[in-house]
Amino acid sequence: MRKLLISAFALFSAITVYAQNQELPTTMVRDINGKQIPFNETFEKGKVTLVSFWACWCIPCKQEIKNIKTKLPEWQKEVDFNYMAVSIDDSRNTAMVKTYSKSQGWTFPVYLDPNSDLKRSLNFQNVPYSMLVDRNGNIVFEHTGYEEGSENQLFAKVKEIGQKK
Repeated sequence: MRKLLISAFALFSAITVYAQNQELPTTMVRDINGKQIPFNETFEKGKVTLVSFWACWCIPCKQEIKNIKTKLPEWQKEVDFNYMAVSIDDSRNTAMVKTYSKSQGWTFPVYLDPNSDLKRSLNFQNVPYSMLVDRNGNIVFEHTGYEEGSENQLFAKVKEIGQKK
């Protein structure tokens, strides 16, 4: 019974969901320096964007972002797209998010959702959570969980969406 429950949890935590062209919420987030901005305004118009939601305490989140960061320069030669990360750490850990992202050499935008307002408006439960936003600002793909190598599946979706005109 225990193995069945563990298997069901593993399957549930690695579920991939195809979004129904959901529009981006206008929920306020903070940039890494504390400036508030509506989430839908963090995206470059006309450009596909991959977003990783994470937390400092989440080991799989940090591994996923590390692997994406390593592959990002090569991927962006192949497909023109943006990448950003959104921390769901609470307000007590805001300084830790800034320190961690800087120590890791992250050059992509990092936003903060310290009260989980954005998390609630997007209706997801767990991190790591990734979503792909098309050129029109619609969420077209969502993925929860991380296993080593699954960043390649995310990039395959980026290529698929990024090449559609």
